Amino acid sequence: MESALYGPEGFYRRPEGPAGHFRTSVHTSPLFAAAVARLLVATAEALETDEIALVDMGAGRGELLTGVLAAVPDGLAVRPYAVELAARPPGLDPRVEWTDRPPEGIRGLLFANEWLDNVPVDVAERGPDGTVRYVLVGPDGTERPGDPVEGSDAAWLARWWPMAEPGARAEIGRTRDEAWAAAVAGVERGLAVAVDYAHVREDRPLFGTLTGFRGGREVRPVPDGRGDITAHVALDACAAAVGLRGKEGAVGREGAGGAEAFVLSQREALHRLGVSGERPPLSLATADPASYVRALATAGQAAELTARGGLGDFGWLMVPVGTALRDWPA
Repeated sequence: MESALYGPEGFYRRPEGPAGHFRTSVHTSPLFAAAVARLLVATAEALETDEIALVDMGAGRGELLTGVLAAVPDGLAVRPYAVELAARPPGLDPRVEWTDRPPEGIRGLLFANEWLDNVPVDVAERGPDGTVRYVLVGPDGTERPGDPVEGSDAAWLARWWPMAEPGARAEIGRTRDEAWAAAVAGVERGLAVAVDYAHVREDRPLFGTLTGFRGGREVRPVPDGRGDITAHVALDACAAAVGLRGKEGAVGREGAGGAEAFVLSQREALHRLGVSGERPPLSLATADPASYVRALATAGQAAELTARGGLGDFGWLMVPVGTALRDWPA
């Protein structure tokens, strides 16, 4: 998975970029970037500053940063960082600092939109004899059982994804926990947000979620570098990795710096940030037809971003660092 996604010929280094194969919320509508801009403003207000950093984890070709910078109100100075292994795209705003690792000492907003689902994981399967083994996959997608899972990976499975039935599969999320904790550690004060399809310990999928995307279609997760390989994220485990405390299997309540951490659905998060799929009143169609058509299109985009069974079901893991943002925005 590591080689197929991030190697010299890996998927995320291909010239067409991820947008050539699938759409994220960023590609769906500029409403998403505008909502992140409002969250950035709320973070600046909580920090009582007019100068703030914005870190985009897994920045792709800089689409989110471009949209946020265009939507930020005058008077707020933003220092944007794009964290991405691929080369810097031509024409990107010169203010954006392009880097292959999360910066340190950040005061502001770290935003990881569909990043953790592409942090490589190993897959494990419980065999007929009850032994949990790694699943080995060849470049053509052919699978065979590997060594028994032991050590820290086995401990992670026992805590976060126990498999009772023969044939059950799990994606071992330890690498994602470590990646998220390392990213959050770079935030000195502010807010860290991870946005992804997710599941929790009480409701793990029996056969896992690993899949692939290529050319706009869901395909087998073949590690040949020609398509995306992705799996849903155990956000409860990621939360625990940054020091959150709560009952096992659930997202804890206390985050880095002593502030309260929490998880929202994307639907609720975007509603709080002013994104609504409510249709414009029909009276506007008569009074101002052009405005009605524009408002209707915007409502359609908002509905897609917040739809149940779709993008609206993403989880937003919110980790305040040294500040409280529970009731954002005011």
